[in-house]
Amino acid sequence: MFKDLTQEELDTFFTHAGEQVEIDTRFRPGLYSRYNVKRGLRNEDGSGVLVGLTEIGEVHAYVFDDNEKIPVEGKLVYRGIDINDFVSGFLSEDRFGFEESVYLLLFGQLPNEHQLKDFTQVLGHYRKLPEDYVRDNILKAPSMDVMNKLARLVLVKYSYDSNPDDISVLNLLRQSMDLIATFPLMGCYGYAAKAHYHEGKSLFIHNPKPELSTAENILALLRPDGQYSKLEAKILDLALVLHAEHGGGNNSTFTAHVVSSTGTDIYSCVAAAIGSLKGPKHGGANNKVMDMMDDLMQEVKDWGSDEQVKEYIRRLLRKDAYDKSGLIYGMGHAVYTLSDPRCILLRDQAEQLARQVGRLEEFELHKRVERLAPGVFQEVRNTDKPMCANVDFYSGFVYQMLGLPKDIYTPIFAMARIAGWCAHIIEENVNGSKIIRPAYKNIKGRLAYTPINER
Repeated sequence: MFKDLTQEELDTFFTHAGEQVEIDTRFRPGLYSRYNVKRGLRNEDGSGVLVGLTEIGEVHAYVFDDNEKIPVEGKLVYRGIDINDFVSGFLSEDRFGFEESVYLLLFGQLPNEHQLKDFTQVLGHYRKLPEDYVRDNILKAPSMDVMNKLARLVLVKYSYDSNPDDISVLNLLRQSMDLIATFPLMGCYGYAAKAHYHEGKSLFIHNPKPELSTAENILALLRPDGQYSKLEAKILDLALVLHAEHGGGNNSTFTAHVVSSTGTDIYSCVAAAIGSLKGPKHGGANNKVMDMMDDLMQEVKDWGSDEQVKEYIRRLLRKDAYDKSGLIYGMGHAVYTLSDPRCILLRDQAEQLARQVGRLEEFELHKRVERLAPGVFQEVRNTDKPMCANVDFYSGFVYQMLGLPKDIYTPIFAMARIAGWCAHIIEENVNGSKIIRPAYKNIKGRLAYTPINER
């Protein structure tokens, strides 16, 4: 007869099972070299293994001269247009840029005024969720993690789509605009449910306003009074633009490519990409930056002292500070070497916000860490490898100055990157979508089967 197990019996089972699992976790570089394994899909010089072609985004940070990898100042390009030129364009005209960047990524060209107006009206049309969807899938099923909730909500949208499995270009465009428009609602409502049911905070669910930009709607949805300043909306809009796309090789976008290559629906692809972005080595890094800086501000007595800040960074690298990981969160990048253009653009605008909200001293501390960390890293690690701050080093600080809850930092990343994901999913399908299937070498020797009574 079946016996229901107690928690103590379950704990005992898993403890014993864990002791018997034979997993060799030792890093054996000799074997990887012998079989020419590209760990992390990277070459020995740190460059990425070329696995595809794209016309959407480009991340440029080094050149090769006589087979030698030479670091250069970082560049980010959307559909052939340098991000610095793109940002300068809409900022100089004192308007929001995220919707324009979405159009550029999806359609491959800059919109004229009429096209942009029509496009934003369509986004506004889609920027709503069915009442039963919100009630049954968000309010009745709150999650402790907003990113997990976001992934679940995307999968649920499949059930609300009358044509979910059609991967023709026109249908993918329709689904993409729906997802791009509703991501802010799903993320903000998911946070509201978590804050109310798990933290005992007041519950407020605001309706979006179709005439507002994406950045304005996010601020209005998250704040009890729905109010925000123009500067606040503009800097959040800039953050969305800078996070919208980062080439086909970043982990979450590559995940979208991998899943899309099977011919499955867009909701499955996007949900998988969200799972990737959640990780602290990818989109979740901005939370770690803020926690690290909080620890620094408590440990360092004189924020204006280069030497005291250097000593704290040394302790980080020696696994003697913060989370003992040996990492300086927000510093270094898989591609960028000398500079991350997103970081520079966001830092310049963050200074205005820091002045407005009275947090200029903390902003200067961030700049000091950014300036000192590369040298301390080279000193402690005994290397000449260049290192620069990445966009996560300032994005969390920007969100904090905007008064946004930490739980929503990574979901905001997703609210922006959904544009790039959708563009790449469409491109994967248009290009014939050969299923992505890399190889793994099995290094376990052959064993004879042993009958159960002889084990």
